[in-house]
Amino acid sequence: MRCVGVLGAGTMGHGIAQVAAAAGYGVVLRDVNAEALARGVQAIERNLAKGIQLGKITEQQRDEILQRIRGATRIEEISGVDLVIEAAPENLELKQNLLRASESLLDNDGIFATNTSSLSIGEIASVASRPENVVGMHFFNPVHIMRLVEIVVGAQTGESVTERVREVATRMKKEPIIVRDVPGFASSRLGVTLGLEAMRMVEQGVASPRDIDTAMELGYNHPMGPLRLTDLVGLDVRLNIAEYLYRKLGSDTFRPPEILRRMVSEGKLGKKSGEGFYNWSEQEKSQRASIS
Repeated sequence: MRCVGVLGAGTMGHGIAQVAAAAGYGVVLRDVNAEALARGVQAIERNLAKGIQLGKITEQQRDEILQRIRGATRIEEISGVDLVIEAAPENLELKQNLLRASESLLDNDGIFATNTSSLSIGEIASVASRPENVVGMHFFNPVHIMRLVEIVVGAQTGESVTERVREVATRMKKEPIIVRDVPGFASSRLGVTLGLEAMRMVEQGVASPRDIDTAMELGYNHPMGPLRLTDLVGLDVRLNIAEYLYRKLGSDTFRPPEILRRMVSEGKLGKKSGEGFYNWSEQEKSQRASIS
């Protein structure tokens, strides 16, 4: 495995590109939007600059990582890569379209991995001519800091494919876990449950978002509370995942709270919009720079 193609230069995509390049892989980072691609590369540069400040990498290592990343706006430019990791929004049709477009550009043993946090690997792979080469690689935000990668094995995913992406994750200095293709996998099913219950507590006036988060951070040693994490992930993303899990599992546990629907309709999407359960002012952003 020598070269990785990453589809999407947003929060997850540029993070995946960074850790792949840091692991020594050549990377083609592709986004259909040239401005989004430029923002993604700039975000990588900021992350690496911070790494130098913290003494985690050298300037030479930064330069080597950046040299391994090539930006692209045409999907044809991923032709011949060994592994494609798509990091597009949680939309089944969009991910299926990316799979179709990618498959024709890959060799017969080329792997297509989806970074979906909840969608069925089997449903995504249903449009594939080589479904045995389709697998889930669910990274966590911020990718360059969070160590977990959830490898999701579909019913038709080949054993050798699972082993190869496990090796990739390990080379990226991640801790891979293997889960079956069930709604929400392991992480989202538990994480969304906690996040939605925290929202209901805000709705019921149990405590403030900050105090609810503090309870989990100090009482249960969580590095970040569920509401701050929701702001980081995006309330719209959380809503889409909750609706999907509620539809698939039929449990009221995943019924989206009214507060979540209302905030999304008001454009309060979390950090990316400047406001969610927290007000992401420039002052707060600088105070919490360690999570971005």
